Amino acid sequence: MKRLRIASLLSAALGLSLMASQALAQAYPNKPIKAIVPFAAGSATDQIGRAFAQKMSEVLGQPVVVDNRAGVNGMLGADAVAKSAPDGYTILIGTNSTNAALKSLMKKLPYDQDTAFAPVAYMGSVPLIVAVNNDVPAKNLKELVDLAKSKPTQITFASASTSQLVSTEVLSSMTGIKMTNVPYKSGPAAMTDLIGGQVNLFSADFAVMLPQVKAGKIRGLAVTSTQRSKAIPELPTVNEALGLKDYELIAYFAVFAPAGTPADIVNKLNAAVNVAATDKTILERFSALGFETAPASPEALAQRSKAETAKWAKAIRDAKIEPQ
Repeated sequence: MKRLRIASLLSAALGLSLMASQALAQAYPNKPIKAIVPFAAGSATDQIGRAFAQKMSEVLGQPVVVDNRAGVNGMLGADAVAKSAPDGYTILIGTNSTNAALKSLMKKLPYDQDTAFAPVAYMGSVPLIVAVNNDVPAKNLKELVDLAKSKPTQITFASASTSQLVSTEVLSSMTGIKMTNVPYKSGPAAMTDLIGGQVNLFSADFAVMLPQVKAGKIRGLAVTSTQRSKAIPELPTVNEALGLKDYELIAYFAVFAPAGTPADIVNKLNAAVNVAATDKTILERFSALGFETAPASPEALAQRSKAETAKWAKAIRDAKIEPQ
């Protein structure tokens, strides 16, 4: 009899817990949502994240407020989300850095990259532009490689994110050159120094690069995708410029929530992101920067994250980048 009573009480407690969870999901959202961008204001992640947040606010009926937490290739912002309550009110504007490459770049992360997040929705991707300061005596990528070969370690390159670091290190590895990395806290800061000549080379997303290339403040040499970009078709791909076949590194963006976030809430967030990914204003604004969207399910993002983690691990390994 006593066991039956305990079982009955446990069953009732579980039932109440389930009802509370369902009520929470049905009421969601009933207050502002914090979207943590793990990179600095002005970066591609920030620009795209803010545009998506605004559209998501309209869909969800609550403000989606961007909070920039830059540092350690996105790790600080990702860690903040990983340790947040799984209630849908803190989300991550994640990237290939935070949700694919960091696992291979760091000896130890303060969270388990594979299990700390609930995949919500894929946002899209952008290629990078390889560019140099105007005073660098290299008019194309082949000339830059030749210059670097003649001056080992003397050519400096900036990086403020995983994609920026790995794209350049892989390029160095595939061409047999050695350049010196100068790390920065943000892409805009690295761009300022590239224009000023404090560093020679920078590979970064179109949001940071394209306006400066178009204005003639720096010299674009190539794009890191396998196809030329419609936004700047005069630039060859790295493969074209150097006669390579397998070079490709692009940056991507996706929304993640803390692990354990209820499925109903994840699905509501997914629907809001997918609406933003098909919004005409967003598409028109960012297509000029090479941004391509791909609305899909949380399950599709989970599969993509797994594949991208393996891809970036190989790229980092091939480039002989030592974990820090």
